[in-house]
Amino acid sequence: MEQKILGVHHIALKACGMAEFEKTIHFYHDILGMPIVRTWGEGTAAMLDTGAGLMEIFSNAEQALGQGTIRHMAFAVKDVDACVEAVRAAGYEITTEPKDIVIPSEPPFPARIAFCIGPVGEEIEFFAEK
Repeated sequence: MEQKILGVHHIALKACGMAEFEKTIHFYHDILGMPIVRTWGEGTAAMLDTGAGLMEIFSNAEQALGQGTIRHMAFAVKDVDACVEAVRAAGYEITTEPKDIVIPSEPPFPARIAFCIGPVGEEIEFFAEK
């Protein structure tokens, strides 16, 4: 069987408002030294380099998340559509069909993505940079 997953592309955190977003950026960027790779949404979202992937941070959580909560996992893949076909064939729910996007960051960040729900309810993103 061909390996479809290349590695973890990014993890995502959602801060509850701008104060928590700024505190989160401060922690990962200023304290732990993760470089900011890109920002968008007039400074309400960012991607930081973990050294072996990316961390995506948003400011739009509707409420604070409980301990241990992960918003979603994104796997770097060669072929988003092939991953979706395999997951769908196995009977899992596809929540976002494959689509091309451009994150309106500086510089712009084109990708092809799709989302599904994993076996224990986790949200998984398949992410192919263009």
